[in-house]
Amino acid sequence: MASSVERAAPTIGGVHHVAITVRDLDASVAFYERLLGAPPAASLEGDGLRRRLFALPGGTNLGLTQHDVPPDDDFSPFRPGLDHLGLGVESRDELVRWVHHLDAEGIAHDGIVDVEYGSALSIKDPDGVALELFVGA
Repeated sequence: MASSVERAAPTIGGVHHVAITVRDLDASVAFYERLLGAPPAASLEGDGLRRRLFALPGGTNLGLTQHDVPPDDDFSPFRPGLDHLGLGVESRDELVRWVHHLDAEGIAHDGIVDVEYGSALSIKDPDGVALELFVGA
């Protein structure tokens, strides 16, 4: 017979890092440097991979990883795994600033989309990974 005692799960303090596999590390690093306005904060080489780590505000890190074994196809949000990476911004006005930044850097985007629960600005990295800049309503 199952116990009726509730057990609390251990706590999680937030997302520490997200690692994205890329086809061409140099091209992806150049894209994310333009997007984020800063170079990688750290790197890792070995064990069949090369990784560059970007430090995002709020303590989350974004890792770009190129494996020695290349991927056999492009990213798709329709396969199990990552659908998109949502990056928070503070206000809708900040999303407008992002539009100007992306335009200045030549980074294609879909424009700001307003929905009941917030506003989003979507872009794709060189491997087609979907990125969304988002502010809640």
